[in-house]
Parts: sequence; structure tokens; C-alpha cells
Amino acid sequence: MRRKRNSSKKKKNKVLLSISLILLIVLVVSIIFILNPELLKKQEKPENLSIQTQDELDSKLEQEPVKQVEIFSGTERPIAFMIDNNVNAQPQASINSTYMVYEIIVEGGESRLMALFKGQDADEVGPIRSARHYFLDYAMENDAIYAHLGMSPQAESDMKKFDIDSINGQIYDTGKSRTNSSLYWRVKHKNAPHNAYTNTSSILKISQDKGYRTTSDKESVLKYVTEEVNLESTDSQIANVVTIPYATNHKVQYKYNSETKRYTRYSKNRKMVDETTNEDITTKNIIITFARNYTLNDGENKGRQDVVTVGELDGYYITNGKAIKIKCIKTDRTEQTTYVDLNGNEISVNDGNTWVNICPLDASVTISE
Repeated sequence: MRRKRNSSKKKKNKVLLSISLILLIVLVVSIIFILNPELLKKQEKPENLSIQTQDELDSKLEQEPVKQVEIFSGTERPIAFMIDNNVNAQPQASINSTYMVYEIIVEGGESRLMALFKGQDADEVGPIRSARHYFLDYAMENDAIYAHLGMSPQAESDMKKFDIDSINGQIYDTGKSRTNSSLYWRVKHKNAPHNAYTNTSSILKISQDKGYRTTSDKESVLKYVTEEVNLESTDSQIANVVTIPYATNHKVQYKYNSETKRYTRYSKNRKMVDETTNEDITTKNIIITFARNYTLNDGENKGRQDVVTVGELDGYYITNGKAIKIKCIKTDRTEQTTYVDLNGNEISVNDGNTWVNICPLDASVTISE
């Protein structure tokens, strides 16, 4: 009997000891978690949840990438080329590679083009012609290096006045066919003076030799947006055919293609093509500005023009088969033009190339279906 009692007592003691140890362990663990609550958070993590890096979590939360404007991007400084627009100069080379082209009246009822390139490697640009002073206003507002071949006396004076980074091709023109070292050259399939060419790499080389800045942080003149601009306001009108008569012997026309949502350009009753690709010259946007022009009394009797670029000028913005009336506001020759609707709001412009047609006040522009 005594042995059984002793055995029972021993078992009871073992149970009490085990319970005491368990309680001690629970107490110690509790103290540890109280002193370090981060351990408790780790323990609360579900066992079936895989551990992910912060990059993986950020990637899952990341939304669709934000669209960026493509037509005007990068830090490359624009280059403006003075392009011949005489019928004997057409077709012109690399015009479809531009982000902007300005067309303005010159003497004899003709117009010339200023073609702006940014970050484009155009192997042949031209034909290049001489500078006119009012084109400088638009070269300056684009912070562009200005490439030309000769200049009017007024342009020469203003280049000095405004300290224009210009490149006169007369200094580099060989008068001969292109070679590996040519910076300006002549083509044989066109007659002088409508046959001088250069390219973007030549202008960049000359610019670097002259110490010109080849990068720019200047914002674009136009307020480009990535969302499609359709001009659906009550003030808009259908614009499938746009006709701009610069003079009796020079008419420009744009015809809208609803499939490509672009305008094909016609000049002097012929469809224009890019000489380098033989593709139709097209544009996404058209801006028309009505500006006063008059013949200069400079004593040379060559009919050279002046064009009043400064002020609040009437115009149109045309894109995607629609047109609205706008105001083209330029407060100084060196300042950027601001294009606003008739309520005074700056217009949003489609992400694509733009032709800016600065035409005489009395030009009978027609916009139709």
C-alpha cells in the first residue's frame, strides 16, 4: 500500500513540474513579445503569404505609364532651315521630318519656308535659300540655330542686333556636287539658285566649330497634348479642304484624309512630295495667321517685304477635319507666340507636326467640306 501511495505521489509531482515549466515558458515568451512587439507582427503573417520585395510590390501597384509628347522632346536644340519654295525648287528634301514649318510671303508674290528639325538626322535638306528678317522672329521663339544661304540687308542687320546663331551657307558652299566632306553642295537635277543643299549633321558640325549651343531647355511654342484634340466646340467648322491664296500666282491647299487623320499639302496646283522619300507631304496640324505685309522702301527696288509679327493677330487652328478661330499673340519679336481661342484660353495642339501659314491680311482663305 505504501508503494502505491509513493508512486502516485511521484506522478502528481511530475505533472505539477510539467505545468510549472509550461507556465514558465509562456511567461518568458510573453515577456519577450512585450519587449519586442515587431516579433509579434512577423508571427501574425499568414504562413501561405510569400515574402515579396518592395520592388515587386511597387510593380504591382504601378499604373499604366504616362504618355509623353513625341513630336517635341529631348534636349537637342532645334535647327531652322531657310527653304526655297519656288516651283523650280520643288520637291523639297526631308520636309516630312520636321516638327514645324513656317510659310511666309516674300518678294514677287512667292513664299519661303522655314523648316524646323529637332533631334532628327536628315541626310539632305533643301533647297536652301537666303534669309529674310521676319523669319528670325520665329527662329528666336523656337531657340533655333538658323541655317541659310545668303541674306537680305535687313536680315543681316537683325542677325547682329539679336545675336542670332546663324550659319550662312555661302561660306561653305562648294558650288559642286556632294562629296564626303561637303557641308553645303549643289545638285545637278535642279538649276541655280534652286539647287543648294545641306543636312543636319553639317549644321551641327559647323555649330560646334562656332561654339554655338547645341542643346536647349526651352519649352515648345505650342501646347502639345497626348489626348486627341477633335475641336468639338459649337464654334468649330468642318475643315476638309483649306485654301490659302498667298498671291495670284501662289495658292496653298490642304486636303483632309479621314483615315490617316492628316492633311495632304498642295502648292501651286500640285501635290507636294518629300524629295528624299517620294511620300506625300502631310501634316497633323495647320495654323493660319493673318499678318500685315508691305513692300520695303530700301532703295534696292527688289520688292522685299516686311511682315508685322507682333500684336494680337487673327487666325485659325485646324486639325482632324475641324477648324476654330484663334488669336495669335506675340508681344515682342523675341517672345514666343501664344495661340488662344476666342475665350482667351491657350489652345491644346495634337501631338504631331504643324504647318504655320502666315499669310497676308487680305488673303481670301476658304475652309470647306
